[in-house]
Amino acid sequence: MSLTDRRTLLQLLGGSALAASLPASIARALEIPANNTTGTIKDVEHVVIMMQENRSFDHYFGTLNGVRGFGDPRPVTLTTGNPVFYQPSGDSYILPFHPTATDLGLQFTQDLPHDWTTTHEMWNNGQWDSWIAAKGPVSMAYMTRGDVPFHYALADAFTICDAYHCSVLGPTDPNRIYLWTGWVGNDGNDGGPAVDNSGEDYSWRTFPENLQAAGITWKIYQDIGKGLDAANIFGWDISDPLAGNFADNPMAYFAQYQNAAPGSPLAVNAMSGTEVAVSGGLFDQLIADVTANTLPQVSWVVAPEGLSEHPNWPANYGAWYVSQVLDALTSNPEVWSKTVLFICYDENDGFFDHMVAPTPPADASQGYSTISTALEIYPGGTVGTNTYASGPYGLGVRVPMLVVSPWSRGGYVNSQLFDHTSVIRFIERRFGPGNGTLFEHNISHWRRGVCGDLATAFNFKTPNATVVTLPDTSAYQPPSSSREPSYVPTPPSTQTMPAQELGTRPARALPYRFNVNGLARFGVGELHIDFENTGNVGAVFQVRDNSGANGPWSYTVGKHNGTSGLWPVTSLGTNLYDFSVFGPNGYLRQFKGGLQRGVSGNLEVASSYDADGTGISVLMTSDSHVNMNVTATNLYNGDSLTQLLTPGQSVTKDFDLTSLGGWYDIVVTVDVDSNFGWRLAGHVENGQDSITDPGIGSTL
Repeated sequence: MSLTDRRTLLQLLGGSALAASLPASIARALEIPANNTTGTIKDVEHVVIMMQENRSFDHYFGTLNGVRGFGDPRPVTLTTGNPVFYQPSGDSYILPFHPTATDLGLQFTQDLPHDWTTTHEMWNNGQWDSWIAAKGPVSMAYMTRGDVPFHYALADAFTICDAYHCSVLGPTDPNRIYLWTGWVGNDGNDGGPAVDNSGEDYSWRTFPENLQAAGITWKIYQDIGKGLDAANIFGWDISDPLAGNFADNPMAYFAQYQNAAPGSPLAVNAMSGTEVAVSGGLFDQLIADVTANTLPQVSWVVAPEGLSEHPNWPANYGAWYVSQVLDALTSNPEVWSKTVLFICYDENDGFFDHMVAPTPPADASQGYSTISTALEIYPGGTVGTNTYASGPYGLGVRVPMLVVSPWSRGGYVNSQLFDHTSVIRFIERRFGPGNGTLFEHNISHWRRGVCGDLATAFNFKTPNATVVTLPDTSAYQPPSSSREPSYVPTPPSTQTMPAQELGTRPARALPYRFNVNGLARFGVGELHIDFENTGNVGAVFQVRDNSGANGPWSYTVGKHNGTSGLWPVTSLGTNLYDFSVFGPNGYLRQFKGGLQRGVSGNLEVASSYDADGTGISVLMTSDSHVNMNVTATNLYNGDSLTQLLTPGQSVTKDFDLTSLGGWYDIVVTVDVDSNFGWRLAGHVENGQDSITDPGIGSTL
């Protein structure tokens, strides 16, 4: 923007004209048809990445209908016996709460701890139960559609990913370095590993260098503030929060960029930018390149501090910035018709998210992985004067990802597991085939095995058939552009669970095809769990002992692979067990019962999917010594079977899921034993788009 436009921004930040202007940028983006020359990913000619700051998924989108938010029907259970939303606080708990301040999207809400140490304390070996102790009560604050209407409008118009996690259980710099390089120097060489925000002397090869070697054009759009060197805090202009780049371009931390010769690709594309404090505006270079049809094939856009959404800066300042980028990209319809804009967030600050991060096991006591977990566990060490404990690098906390493009219109939800390395892999997939140099070797085998490449978020075949209706976005009243004292909301005295908007959304087809079956063995007093993956991507499962006595455990099963585990049946007392297995996209298997002969009503329960992907079959075989009535019921539609089984007898119940879009939540019980109750829930994938989980936001 020009200096005149900058003055206009200051005026807008004090009036309702801002809110009225934002949906126009979305409407223009929706009107431009997609390039559909090949009907494949090859129609994409430009990839633009905007990484904003420090917001969790639930904090922004926990109340958005259709996504796995506050209305999740299958949240994990903590050792307290409460769902994960009931975060322990002393002898009580704190639920997610909506602060009472007006114009919450313009409040300077308190910044929270988001370092390696407190984030791993919150993680607590996968228990996910120490948010309050590690982050404080404000962690549980969340926003709604009325607070951040532009963010919700983007989700309504395009595609939101509700299983996108940041890469590191830690702060900003490591997560941004993952986006630009695929790791944080995990092998300990060339200045790594980067686990905090103190580093500035890295030298391993970066992804932009791979692009350069492959002949792919690229650029980082930023304002340089007073300079990109260490003396000027790498572009963070503290004196003017609407200038500079907030030191959010991590390439400035790498020796090869710091020492790049003037005029060289690294210097021109990564170490230059606008100088809004001197002349011109934040978006001048971007607008010029879009207008001239010279937008690079790959671009990153880095915001100034006050527009980055980093607390305590307001969320809706960032909405204005995003809308300006969208305006610039859509100003030339020919360019926008060939462009993908990824809007993601580097990490969650300290804000709560209820989805437990998938992590690799450090050793056999924590689970098992059929995929190598090499270089995924930080061994612990000292950085400067700070010492950090060992633990998994990630995946980190779930954060928002909005896929804005002509191929992702329609208000879709994509629930495949992604992280920041997924952005790199999308670029590899688009520009890499036939070009062997475009491959980011820094990305570990484990991440490549379990995280997708974001291609499932798009409809390349028939993108222009989508009809979108824009939602109504309420006006909001921004105050001023100066930093104000932090707003510190307090939990209400009377707590209630947040209400998630009702209704499903269209959902993208996912590549998952796996099954988990259990077998409780009378003779040896143990529960046997088999993990089978016949799909084309890996999956991470967390096994939780619902008694809280042991675990949890992490199991990674690579594509076309399987594994198994054994658990002694002692967790709830003599011969009783209660274990849950959580997997991608709402997948759950719960095994609960007893193994006391003559008393326990035990079944062998196995499930399998129909060949056409429209249903699931549940085979129940009596492993008891008494006759018993067995009941299997799909909670989503009441479809049920009750059958008397004699010892050793079997019965199969076929559940047709056509009317449910492939969703099921089946409970199996027996009349002779109230301890027995197995639960099978999830989604049957058949390669077709469907709907989001109908159980979200409803009462089952």
